[in-house]
Amino acid sequence: MADNIATGVANSFLSALVNNGSFTGYSPYVQLHTGSPGAAGTANVAGNNVRQAAGTFNTPAGGSTSNSVAVNWTSVSTSETYSHVSLWSATSGGTFIASGSITAGAILAGQNFQIPAGGMTVSLPVAS
Repeated sequence: MADNIATGVANSFLSALVNNGSFTGYSPYVQLHTGSPGAAGTANVAGNNVRQAAGTFNTPAGGSTSNSVAVNWTSVSTSETYSHVSLWSATSGGTFIASGSITAGAILAGQNFQIPAGGMTVSLPVAS
């Protein structure tokens, strides 16, 4: 399965866009994964499963935006290789928003891990 926006979020957004519905945005939290998070965002959750606030995102342009501040995990709890992230509406539980792949590599327990500012891009297809 390719990583992308969660089905429920996409449907809510489309309803707001074309059916005059309402859409409530999110202040996302980032969860680390060691493989694709799957359609529900719950597969391959990293042993270090603490979600971190994504902070703010840059003003979208061309259908794309990226995080404007770094997202940090201090002294991770397990040695593993992070390959994906998922975005959630809360620090636990909440609504699965989207997922995507990252380039991270292996990390050892006790090390800090960071997704730098600009290292996480969220985009939607736009007409060209």
